Amino acid sequence: MKVPHPMFLMPSLSMTTRALRRSALVLACWGAVGWAHASLPIQHWTQPSGARVFLVESHAIPMVDVQIDIDAGSRRDPAAQAGLASVMSGQMANGTRADPQGQGPYPQALDENQIGEAWADLGASFGGSAGGDRMSFGLRSLSYPDLLDKAVALAARQMAHPAFPEAMWLRDRERTSASIRESLTKPGTVVQQRFAQAVYGAHPYGFRATPETLSRIGVQDLKNLHAQALRACRATVSVVGALTRAQADALVQRLLAQWPRESGCPSLPPVPEVAPLAAPQNLNLPFDSAQAHVLIGQPGYKRTDPDFFALLVGNHILGGGGFVSRLTEQVREKRGLSYSVYSGFAPGLHAGAFTVGLQTRPDQATQAVAVAQEVVQDFVRQGPTEAELQAAKSNLVGGFALRIDSNRKLLDNVANIAWNRLPLDYLSNWTRQIERVSAADIQRAMARVLQPERMVTVVVGAAP
Repeated sequence: MKVPHPMFLMPSLSMTTRALRRSALVLACWGAVGWAHASLPIQHWTQPSGARVFLVESHAIPMVDVQIDIDAGSRRDPAAQAGLASVMSGQMANGTRADPQGQGPYPQALDENQIGEAWADLGASFGGSAGGDRMSFGLRSLSYPDLLDKAVALAARQMAHPAFPEAMWLRDRERTSASIRESLTKPGTVVQQRFAQAVYGAHPYGFRATPETLSRIGVQDLKNLHAQALRACRATVSVVGALTRAQADALVQRLLAQWPRESGCPSLPPVPEVAPLAAPQNLNLPFDSAQAHVLIGQPGYKRTDPDFFALLVGNHILGGGGFVSRLTEQVREKRGLSYSVYSGFAPGLHAGAFTVGLQTRPDQATQAVAVAQEVVQDFVRQGPTEAELQAAKSNLVGGFALRIDSNRKLLDNVANIAWNRLPLDYLSNWTRQIERVSAADIQRAMARVLQPERMVTVVVGAAP
């Protein structure tokens, strides 16, 4: 169960504010568990600006969580500037320009420290990030009007009027580059990087920021991306918390009020699909490490795939179910080749990778790879047993409550529904969809999506 952000515990706040936050914490502890059995009606509407809003009202605790998603993730980064979306969203916390209209509680320019102090005073949090598909901004605040109004105003200022101070970017660029160089001394980073390159080829899903790509990103590039990406007509906004529909609508309007408006919404250029692998690839990279790091996989499927639930249940049986999965049974339990082994899909707007991962002693790497490959081949060819299927269904259905037992988890699910344009009753029907999956469904879906004979295998640190 999640508790409020650590900012809620800061001792420098007034006694009144601290008391309110202690009350929120207690209510959160008692109220979050109710999600497991509650109805989850999702309200949806489109604002005149074109912004799509999704709301779940939760009045048990005085808290509001908001996520704003736009189609500006790293899949749209130029190859020579990989990391641009992530950099831009992160640099928005380093300062704001003055409000040209001089309005609101934060009309003046704010530097990095002043922004941090303002959020600490509110006991709220706000931040931006970019994944493969989307750029996201998240706001969390107590719903008391005097606090929420200021939090919304400050978030709106950060999004609409970032300063992008050059000195801050040069400082952070050097820090990030140093961190990347240091990470490449670790076998886990190397195996992930080479695996992504091999699976995705020239597709942007395989891009990774490097010191070289970061060196090609200047402040003007950050400003250009900001100006192009933040359009209200492209915003998908998910809200969970103690707000009515009218209050949520007003909150979203205020958050996006300073974003550019335009008649219509210009289409973004299409991004090509991930190309399937034409042949197997085997990369064995020497590395001085105590463990060999192994990744095996290929492009998987898109989130809109009609066999999503069959593939979800199938992967749970294969390697996503922890100690009860086939991979764990064969690689760990029967042969002691690895402490842990897993498999997983990463579906997105394009076919995200299917991955089998493990670590083993360097002298056992060849055997561990062979066993893992054989398990995948057998599962794709034969599918699960009825006993495996029933156990997986029971585990997934029994654990569903843990997927929505806090505002934060519920927000993640609502944002997933909104972004992927899933049915609004998706959560209500989730367990029924799991229960409908048959062994034949899994075998057919796995055989369609996976081609074990054409997978990438990357081993870093195996014995020569």
